[in-house]
Amino acid sequence: MKQWHTLSAEQCAAETGTHTEGLSAAQAAHRLQTYGHNALTPPPGKSLLRRFLAQFRDFMVIILLLAAAVSFLTSWVQGDADYIDSIIILLIVNVNAVIGLVQEDRAEKALTALQDLSAPLAKVERDGRRLQVPAQDLVPGDLVLLEAGDLVPADIRLTQAVNLRAQESALTGESKAVFKDERVLCRAETPLGDRRNLCFAATSIAAGHGRGIVVATGMQTQMGHIARMLTAQEPPQTPLQKKLEATGKVLGIGALALCGVIFLMGLVQGTQPLDMLLTSISLAVAAIPEGLPAVVTIVLAAGMRRMADRKAIVRHMMAVETLGSASVICSDKTGTLTQNHMTVTELRDASGKIPVHTPRGRRLLEAAALCTNCTVDGSHVFGEATETALCEAAGSKAMLDRQFPRVREVPFSSARKRMTVVVRLPDGRFRVIVKGAPDVLEPLCRTGCAPRQNHEMAARALRVLAVAVKELPALSGVTDAALESGLQFLGLIGMEDPPRPEVREAVRLCRCAGIRPVMITGDHADTAAAIARTLGILTDGKVLTGPELDAMPQDRLTKQIYAYSVFARVSPEHKVRIVQAFQTRGEVVAMTGDGVNDAPALKAADIGCAMGRSGTDVAKGAADMILADDNFATIVEAVREGRGIYSNIRRTIHFLLSCNVGELLAVFTSFLLRLPLPLVAIQLLWVNLVTDSFPALALGVEPIDRGVMEKKPIRRGSSIFAHGLGWSILVEGCLIGALSLLAYTIGRVFFDANPASPVIGRTMGFAVLSLSQLAHAYNMRSDTHSLFEPGRPKNRKLTAATIACAAAMAAVVAVPSLAAVFKTAVLSPLQWLVTLALSVCPIAIVELEKGIQRGIHGHPQGAQKPLQKKKTSAGSAEAKRTEAS
Repeated sequence: MKQWHTLSAEQCAAETGTHTEGLSAAQAAHRLQTYGHNALTPPPGKSLLRRFLAQFRDFMVIILLLAAAVSFLTSWVQGDADYIDSIIILLIVNVNAVIGLVQEDRAEKALTALQDLSAPLAKVERDGRRLQVPAQDLVPGDLVLLEAGDLVPADIRLTQAVNLRAQESALTGESKAVFKDERVLCRAETPLGDRRNLCFAATSIAAGHGRGIVVATGMQTQMGHIARMLTAQEPPQTPLQKKLEATGKVLGIGALALCGVIFLMGLVQGTQPLDMLLTSISLAVAAIPEGLPAVVTIVLAAGMRRMADRKAIVRHMMAVETLGSASVICSDKTGTLTQNHMTVTELRDASGKIPVHTPRGRRLLEAAALCTNCTVDGSHVFGEATETALCEAAGSKAMLDRQFPRVREVPFSSARKRMTVVVRLPDGRFRVIVKGAPDVLEPLCRTGCAPRQNHEMAARALRVLAVAVKELPALSGVTDAALESGLQFLGLIGMEDPPRPEVREAVRLCRCAGIRPVMITGDHADTAAAIARTLGILTDGKVLTGPELDAMPQDRLTKQIYAYSVFARVSPEHKVRIVQAFQTRGEVVAMTGDGVNDAPALKAADIGCAMGRSGTDVAKGAADMILADDNFATIVEAVREGRGIYSNIRRTIHFLLSCNVGELLAVFTSFLLRLPLPLVAIQLLWVNLVTDSFPALALGVEPIDRGVMEKKPIRRGSSIFAHGLGWSILVEGCLIGALSLLAYTIGRVFFDANPASPVIGRTMGFAVLSLSQLAHAYNMRSDTHSLFEPGRPKNRKLTAATIACAAAMAAVVAVPSLAAVFKTAVLSPLQWLVTLALSVCPIAIVELEKGIQRGIHGHPQGAQKPLQKKKTSAGSAEAKRTEAS
């Protein structure tokens, strides 16, 4: 982009080909043809079909599609008209695709919101006449007039500014209105928020008036630059997506390997190649948990509903779990950590603090309110943020104006740094009131402006204004300079954009959970550092500014990123760089914000969290989650919920895969021993889609462990099978498979009349496989706690799922019509006794293993302690995590 702030007004006019009377109508029409409309260009859209097909790129889904195709091929080659396996699998895959399709189009929404921010009309000078034209018809070179209350329609280089102040918090993060003037700025690298001679598209004019030359329209504006970043920024894969993809690959590769082994063994044994191929592939398909994608989807959807009840609205389903993995929370300051509302917090004079409700305090505030240009509409005060704060602190601005009418004004300018008004007193005399920077007013006062008090207030990053007065019997012949001399110092007023009251505790809880809080703001470094220290974000870290970031290569920023807790005076590009630096170091980054300037970083982060009330539509469109109550503390509860969901998904995968290992072992072992298969295809499908899936769904809503926020975040790239999960799946699966084989063998040897057609043995093996998996579901509730431990929270949904599945299993065996479909036989009481005894063995064996583990490692710490009782130093968890990285 051209550095317009470094050019004089004359140079800008020459560059854009304009003059003092503005463009002619013909020139404007020609340029509109050349440059296009002053609007943001939407990204090329994808058709509904393309977006639907994109849902099938997941590796696990591809495996399921392969399973459906093989199941169909097997039935067709064998002349069997039973295609129920294929139909059910395809139904599962398509339901998942529809759910995924609903979650898309965030970038399009963000751009639509950006377009909605554009000013509908603009005041321009063309052919020497003042006109109002649609903002989208502005072209480079147009002369635009700006007044208080206007939305800026394009990027404009000012040629004249009278007391002009612009509110740019949505673009830069600066909470205070910025004073504007037409002077040239020499430094090309001047941060966006300090380019005082430019007004930017989609910001607003808080006070004053001015005119300037349009230097950029549409996608060439700073707002357009953000729009390009939004369309170019691809959201990263969530940790859960990566882990599920890795799980799918493990299952797929394992299934293919099994195909190869069984196929070769069959050839060695003299089996027909085609029969062996179909048998081996069918067996491999049985190893894949068809219900896993659907179960994960439903668990995440349930988590979305619970989080919405807690005021955290999740727009992207996978973000539910991602937040639980967050190890860094990057937060904007204005409107997120602070209230985005300037407030008078302190009054002082040379003797010290002045109580607000004393006569001295009232006199100081009323004088300051009279020296403002705010307007009042009912109970609402409108104007620049600092002046609004003064009027709100003073009380009724309208009543003061009536009681003390203004008769003269010397307006504020960035050169004078003060404002002077003269009001008429009830006795006919006149009072001069001067408001401005303390160092500017000090030479004008008969006494000093309490420099020590000013220094103490400024050190706490308060915005400090001084107020001085004097009274005159008459105004005739009094010059402006005479008005502002020999003043009586009245006092100092300290203001700030105060922190949200709940944020400090939320920051402390984040640190206890091993999460690093980071402030990223467009505000000044001193202000940012003071707020960060108040909130506990800045303890022993440093502040890095935008210009310092510009001079720092990305690899160096990545290397030094842990040295900084506050980033100030940053642009939207800087925010994205910071997020990416943390991600490169292996962190899972959550980014919170509410402004347009936050949108690219919200989209680049692993999870973007926008504010629901104060947030712009742009930020909401780019975010994965919206905090409906604008409460930073809500994010802590959302992290807790996300961690619980990840834990539940992990135990669900643990359960499903251990069950599938059991099925696979039973079938594969019987094949090796050349025994009749212990399970037929319809029985395998029943187990996978009924006795596996319903308990898995109930495990997905297991109550969250009380100590979940006292654990470290899950590291990026860590396997879902870490911490011994893979070994547990294998051992427990072998246990279930061995019990099923044992039941099959007992039935075949002791109860079947014809061992070559073992219908009793197959029924007993099928029943033990199903019922032992139901029993095993209770083992999944905790890796360490006993199922029989007093005080453990109940999971009524798991109880209901177990009863329903056990009843359905009994019906499949006992009801003749169902027995014919599932190829089972009615069992005698003795056979049921053997079946039930074997089915509860997983609980007894896993309980024994848990008891041994507790004996070796002791009772698990933290699981029973509420979070608020944990005493941890502010930086200890963060320090340990930083060392580990």
